[in-house]
Amino acid sequence: MKDSYLGKRIRGGGYAIKGAWTLIRTEPSIQVQVVISILVTIVGFYFDITKVEWMFQIFAIGLVLSTEGINSSIEGIADFVHPDFHSKIGYIKDVAAGAVLFAALTAFIIACFIYLPYIFP
Repeated sequence: MKDSYLGKRIRGGGYAIKGAWTLIRTEPSIQVQVVISILVTIVGFYFDITKVEWMFQIFAIGLVLSTEGINSSIEGIADFVHPDFHSKIGYIKDVAAGAVLFAALTAFIIACFIYLPYIFP
């Protein structure tokens, strides 16, 4: 079973869980986003948002956490490849951070669409 297709998928899932846990344990930006995700989830239960609103909220949370994880990976690779300051590495890291900004702004806009009608009926 270890080298079977299913065994490899299960092992790959284990690596993914390990990676997600490593992100949560070690990356301050992910920790902040996880706290925000928990708070927004609590607010979702408080306002009893609809199933469609939950889908958009879960999508937004996943988008931000995924983008933050990819950004952390890009920064880690860039630092490994070139530990000293280099303008090209700086550019790469800035672009990756910009992608996180786009995801976070998208999540914020989604949150406004969901929650403003509940707050200001």
